[in-house]
Amino acid sequence: MHVYFGTYTRDRDEGVYRGRFDPDTGGLTIEAGYGGVTNPSFLALHPAGGVLYAVNESDCDSGVTGFAIDAGSGDLVSIGSAAIVSGRGACHVAVDPAGVAAVVSYYGSGTVASFPLDERGVPGEAVSVHRHEGSGTDPRRQEGPHAHSTFFDPAGRFALTCDLGLDQVKVYRFDPAAATLTPHDPPAFGLHPGAGPRHLAFHPTRPVVYVINELDATLTAAAWDDAAGTLTRRQVVSTLPEGFDGRRSTAEVLVHPNGRFVYGSNRGHDSLVVYAVDPDDGTLTVNGFVDAGGLEPRNFGFDPTGHWAVVCHQNADTVRVFAVDTENGSLTPTGEAVAVPMSVCVKFLDGA
Repeated sequence: MHVYFGTYTRDRDEGVYRGRFDPDTGGLTIEAGYGGVTNPSFLALHPAGGVLYAVNESDCDSGVTGFAIDAGSGDLVSIGSAAIVSGRGACHVAVDPAGVAAVVSYYGSGTVASFPLDERGVPGEAVSVHRHEGSGTDPRRQEGPHAHSTFFDPAGRFALTCDLGLDQVKVYRFDPAAATLTPHDPPAFGLHPGAGPRHLAFHPTRPVVYVINELDATLTAAAWDDAAGTLTRRQVVSTLPEGFDGRRSTAEVLVHPNGRFVYGSNRGHDSLVVYAVDPDDGTLTVNGFVDAGGLEPRNFGFDPTGHWAVVCHQNADTVRVFAVDTENGSLTPTGEAVAVPMSVCVKFLDGA
């Protein structure tokens, strides 16, 4: 199957890389790189599988670019870009389950924008733009709003945005006919002060959402009411070993496809934390910590079989494959690290 990596380009033209992954062996090879987008740090796939989207993480002309995927080779061809003048530092893109909109989160300006997608998946001019307001308790990191990511609920009725600067998860109603976002009532779920929510993940079968908090290295488990569009806090747990006194900074949270384990990445500690999921209420118990195999682990992803995980190391210019024990959740590195410069995000394209 094909696998794609988003990176920071810095002084390179190539920013999105394509590889081939063997789900039988866990083997990974990099086959090509593509230019034309500055700092395509985060990626998203159209639900139909024919288009890859990459953010353009910059201080101007920051937005999203679509790439058509060749069904055989996996090759990428740019099909168009869209941006908003007021958006700075696009850092995350998500596509709704019906494939009618791409939603971009802007860290620098604290903005969320939705872009309609035509029948070919080409992003059009933004149809809704929301700039968050307020600040948090950390004067350096929370001096204003910082929208860090947006995720659609499984039904595609709501979009949830993690705002690191406000210690909030904003909730928007999504209209697929118009591709627009509208603030919900209530408009936000509050995290504890100084949390700094970064990313979140829905459990695949239970009404639970897991929010990973960057600033204090914690993870919040919250009950999700899909009818009311509300979150209710159930638990807050650390992502780090007891007694660790180094740099605290998280990046990604994912639920394993089997729903039994939750994983989070720690920068500074350069590890992945593994939690077991309580089958009754979705709360978490720490199962252990795994060396990420490189500096500054960012996004990671499970292949469609759930037997492998690929972890991106931003400051090691590598990615590493881990075998997943689906019975106890443990991760075991396989082979050597694979070179991908300033890797940030990984996406698998199943069925290639």
